[in-house]
Amino acid sequence: MLNWYLQSGKDSDVIVSSRIRLARNISNYPFETKCNGAKKEEITKLIEEPIIGNKYGIKLLKLKDMDDVTINSLIEKRLISPDFVKGKDTAKAILINDEESVCTMIHTDNHISLQVFGAGLELDNLLNLVIELDEYLDEKLKFAFSEKYGFLTACPIEAGTAMKASVMVHLPALQITGNIGKVLEIINNFGMNVTGIHGEGSKSEGALYQISNKQTLGISEKEIIKKLKLITDKIIEQERIARKYLGKNRLNLEDRLYRDYGILTNCRKISESECKDLLSTLKLGTDLGIINELTDLKINRLLLYTQDANLQKYLGTKLEGIDLDAKRAEVIKTIIKE
Repeated sequence: MLNWYLQSGKDSDVIVSSRIRLARNISNYPFETKCNGAKKEEITKLIEEPIIGNKYGIKLLKLKDMDDVTINSLIEKRLISPDFVKGKDTAKAILINDEESVCTMIHTDNHISLQVFGAGLELDNLLNLVIELDEYLDEKLKFAFSEKYGFLTACPIEAGTAMKASVMVHLPALQITGNIGKVLEIINNFGMNVTGIHGEGSKSEGALYQISNKQTLGISEKEIIKKLKLITDKIIEQERIARKYLGKNRLNLEDRLYRDYGILTNCRKISESECKDLLSTLKLGTDLGIINELTDLKINRLLLYTQDANLQKYLGTKLEGIDLDAKRAEVIKTIIKE
């Protein structure tokens, strides 16, 4: 079965993926900022024991045992954050299954950052899964919890449910028509965060934006999902209206899309950033049924395997500089011809 990031899901013309993250800390252990190296190693060992032989197929992998390309490939898949890999903390690890629909970071700002992922708009099913995993781990580890404040976190404003639900949205038509600023402002006014693909402080790439809840305290998990889905439905509606507007001048739109397709399929070398921009418009063209030479699966494969680290994993060799850009152009042609 294909991993979630190669699949298409509900409303995947606009909603690329969904994620739910729970911040958790183990009772009777200090928060990360007060935790020394020995305590962190103890926590990692404590987490590893209950997952042995678990029914979810989750295994523990330590960052110190991974090479840089593998670590960067996980960042590119958005399974782990760039901040997580900073520093020389040897206790840092992940819990991950083969499908990579579950990827938990151990020793972020909190002891555990439990994450589940899905293609398209998949928030309800992900909520059921993450609650099941949370209860399984809580039974084994005993998470820090207050009847008054809910789950206790390193940052007090993240307490309560300590849940962050997010969707990755693809908004090329709103960007092309110049309406993206107004839509993002409305999202902010509804109490949601709008960030780049790697969260706070990161920039948008390829017309991709991450929308997530701000409030975690005084609101239930189901209410968070309901509110996010309400905003998401509005975003889908606005993007599709913008696409219809672009389609009114079909010749201009087709010309733009096929010029980008021509660059992508005929270039001899191409940078990762230029490739992302071109693939963004070509995904739009594929979703609108204009670029018939591509499919959803090919677009997803191109989006993954043209990123530097995953390109090297795909080829099974280390590359840099112009060699990386040249091989990227070759892989693009290979995937399109498949």
